[in-house]
Amino acid sequence: MSAPKSASVGSATAFLGRIDLFGELDAAQLERVAQAARQRRLRRDAYLYYQGDPADHLFVLLEGRLKLTQVTPEGHQILLRYVGPGEAFAIPAILGGIDYPTSAQAVEDSLLLAWDRQSMRDLMRQAPALALRALDVVASHVREFQDRIRELSTERVERRIARALLRLARQTGRKVEEGVLIDLPLSRQDLAEMTGTTLFTVSRTLSQWESQGLVIAGRERVTIRFPHGLVAIAEDLPAEAGGSDLPDY
Repeated sequence: MSAPKSASVGSATAFLGRIDLFGELDAAQLERVAQAARQRRLRRDAYLYYQGDPADHLFVLLEGRLKLTQVTPEGHQILLRYVGPGEAFAIPAILGGIDYPTSAQAVEDSLLLAWDRQSMRDLMRQAPALALRALDVVASHVREFQDRIRELSTERVERRIARALLRLARQTGRKVEEGVLIDLPLSRQDLAEMTGTTLFTVSRTLSQWESQGLVIAGRERVTIRFPHGLVAIAEDLPAEAGGSDLPDY
């Protein structure tokens, strides 16, 4: 989804109309939503908020990319998901009385729209369809996190790494000469935090897959050369049975 280069009401209104959260609003309602928004810019590596901060804003990412991380009671950091252009996040902030369960950090220079809790609650009273869509988006995220918990709890590490790479390829994949490039800065430490394993295990696994011709793994760059092979690993199938779940490019 192509984001506007400025935060003018007109460009923001057109952009918001293509986002799931606002998909059922009419033009007048979208304009009110855009007028209530405030623009935020983040430099790469800067934090938008930290885990445990009072949750008081809902956000939509216009440009760039963020990652949502969480530190467990044992002190381990988990990378839960990446946020790309056109995604709304921190939606539970509108409920009030809660803290952000994650930290949000810019992976690259980013531009966002933000709504404080009271403004968004007022908009939802004026447009009940917005409240219903917010519930749908939250439910979708809950299902996603449940799937992640199941993966971390029950699946062997190679399957978890393969699933993570395929998920990122679906979200950010770009066709290049060598295969499908995961188009975001992705370090091996990031991948370890996404899959609940160690840097050593991720490095060993990627090196093995690289020797098998499945991936090309650079410093912060992963290209999938043979998606069928990763699908076979992710689904515990024979290599020849792995059908690609990546889109056509």
